Amino acid sequence: MGMTDPIADMITRIRNANKARFKTVNVSMSQMNINIAKVLKKTGYISNYDKVKDEKGRQMLEIILKYPDSKRTVITNIRRISKPGRRVYVPSDSIPKVLNGLGISILSTSKGVITDAEARELNVGGEILCNVW
Repeated sequence: MGMTDPIADMITRIRNANKARFKTVNVSMSQMNINIAKVLKKTGYISNYDKVKDEKGRQMLEIILKYPDSKRTVITNIRRISKPGRRVYVPSDSIPKVLNGLGISILSTSKGVITDAEARELNVGGEILCNVW
């Protein structure tokens, strides 16, 4: 049986691996997950990501998590906003700030998967995928 929400699965795996202080985490491969990983790398929340194969030969996305020291994590929390049962769309003039600008929202827009700051700059709205802080 297929997964109903691969984005939520990716976010949950990152959150759990981050709390367990794993160096890497493997998530299912999809274009949307790659785009989200690109945004997380560009904003400095993860070190890197790479395409790998698991033991069954399926394509997976390996995300290398980032830790500044032994006590702190770069990703404090990551939360899915728009879900399959309740999509959340916002126009460009009402994109919410995460923790007064300390975190980011990742949006799926007509210009691609971008952060909330880029969406405000490009004056485009879209679907809020997740918040990271």
